[in-house]
Amino acid sequence: MNFRYDINGLRAIAVLAVVVFHFNPQWLPGGFAGVDVFFVISGFLMTSIIFNGVEKNTFNLFKFYNARANRIVPVLAAMSAVLLVFGWFYLMPTDYRDLAKQIEKSSLFISNLMFAKGGGYFDTAEHTKWLLHTWSLSVEWQFYIFFPIIIITLKKYLNFVNLKRVVIGLFLASFIYCIYATSKDSKTAYFLLTSRAWEMLLGGLAFLYPFSLKNKLQQICTQFFGLILIVASYFLISKDTPWPGYMALIPVFGAYLIIVSNYQNNKLINNPVFSNIGKWSYSIYVWHWPLVVLGFYFAFEDWWIYGIPLSIFLGFLSYQFIEKINFPRFVSWKYIYKVKPLYIFLIILGCANIIKENNGLDFQKYGRLSQVSEKNSFLNHYEQQHKNLYETYWLKCNTYSSLTDKKTFETDPICIEKKGNGGVFLWGDSHAESLSYGLRTLLKEHNIPFYQKTSAGCHALLAETKRLEGTFKTACDHSNTVAIQSIEKLKPKIVIIAQATDHDKSDWDTITRKLLSLGVSEVILIGPVSQWKPSLPETMIKTQHWKTESKFISDINLDTNIIKIDQIMKGKEPIKHLNYISLTDELCKLGPDKEYLCRVKPDNTNELIQVDYGHLSKEGSLFVVNGIIKDHLLKLYDQAQ
Repeated sequence: MNFRYDINGLRAIAVLAVVVFHFNPQWLPGGFAGVDVFFVISGFLMTSIIFNGVEKNTFNLFKFYNARANRIVPVLAAMSAVLLVFGWFYLMPTDYRDLAKQIEKSSLFISNLMFAKGGGYFDTAEHTKWLLHTWSLSVEWQFYIFFPIIIITLKKYLNFVNLKRVVIGLFLASFIYCIYATSKDSKTAYFLLTSRAWEMLLGGLAFLYPFSLKNKLQQICTQFFGLILIVASYFLISKDTPWPGYMALIPVFGAYLIIVSNYQNNKLINNPVFSNIGKWSYSIYVWHWPLVVLGFYFAFEDWWIYGIPLSIFLGFLSYQFIEKINFPRFVSWKYIYKVKPLYIFLIILGCANIIKENNGLDFQKYGRLSQVSEKNSFLNHYEQQHKNLYETYWLKCNTYSSLTDKKTFETDPICIEKKGNGGVFLWGDSHAESLSYGLRTLLKEHNIPFYQKTSAGCHALLAETKRLEGTFKTACDHSNTVAIQSIEKLKPKIVIIAQATDHDKSDWDTITRKLLSLGVSEVILIGPVSQWKPSLPETMIKTQHWKTESKFISDINLDTNIIKIDQIMKGKEPIKHLNYISLTDELCKLGPDKEYLCRVKPDNTNELIQVDYGHLSKEGSLFVVNGIIKDHLLKLYDQAQ
């Protein structure tokens, strides 16, 4: 096959879109579709190699794998090695361990399976994953492994025409599955070969069934329409679009049209700039994402100004000094020991495994930098707080804890043991428990009885929960049943309900009427507390927040969906005797640039308000109860007397 200048230019269009999207998604909200374009290109090129070889009976599977390894492994290994060195000096053991795990999985080309089990590709927390972008390399490598095996196996039974029809069948099967999987769980479908193979297979069909375009005008029009589809997808699609469902057809079909047009003289595609960027595209892709995470990690202002050109420059260097190395290719498995990328792979894999198995290499044991050690001690402090919340949260009232630790539904009798007339009953999940210490302290001062019934992840419901499964569901359903029975028996004046999220999805009118029928005077629904991804302590060790005296910070780690839920709740029609208390109104405020500034410390201490992503510390519980809930609660309680 002659060198395809149009495909090289298409690579440039794809990689630039991905890089711009990752550094500044506002510019190209659908720039991530550049990866889909890469898949089409890859499918076209690999299918041409496989089917040309199969047709001539010259295809060699080992040589094919060897060639792919020669191209992919060295750059990936170099980037991984640089990150391991960086991590030694700057990452805490837990983060270093996570990096090593990512390097291990990406070296084995199964990182997509690991990331599929985590948050979605567009979640804020994904910006802490240094090798998130390797998911696409894993998908491609898996395609390289299975596709030729399928073809050479079926070649024994099918003629060449029917072999091509198999590709059509595989394309249709993968596309149909993609639409189904995306509708069910787009976060997982995003990462999997089964829902991505159709994109590469369509590239394969572009080779197997090329268009017969009769003249230059038809070529130009076909190519131009393909360009329009790709560029339009970059602007019309966003992270909110279920992906890679049927909408992925837009950039994928656009890439297909450009390939089948086979027009080489369009200066929009075939120009010196795109020609070079196209050559460097693989290296640019490999190096750009760690730079994105680096800017996120150190919170560099306007990082895109430096990050985008630096990505291209590193891509150029990587192409010149790594990709252009002419590793020998071998045609037999008996020469596998001569494949140099194999040793590169084993060295990186071994280093990553050692770091992972040793929990990220402890500071004192391995003599790593003191500042990182200090930050690690800071994180350990809050990790220990999180482990020592039993009495603070009254976990003795938690049905899930009792069921898993003691194999019984029974919780401590003090939780729902009558202590006098009236009282306040706390009902919900662990976020309700996080208010327990502050509420108990306040109510004790006013001689008001306090009761508590909670279970992990358990929202206050009158029916069985559909959110949870297994032991969580069993414990939750039992906890809610006991809560209703206890409220009927104890007749508290006030029921306080709190939960982590999804306040806008519950039928509060029905719940309130049920509680009133049991003798409750008022129901207080506590809005969600501000939440951070992956956690507030991990946010505070960023360079711009480390050792800050400020009580409020602005950071991309803030989960703004929580604030949206609060806004929805405040906009709902009032329900009689249901009193909604917004926490984010008091904990968060808009800054001068319309960014949210949220409280991270109480006024009188340097302790953080939360020990993890959202659970209140002891100091946080006191602050929220005394500073936000107290006046509402005591006023309602006095009115109920």
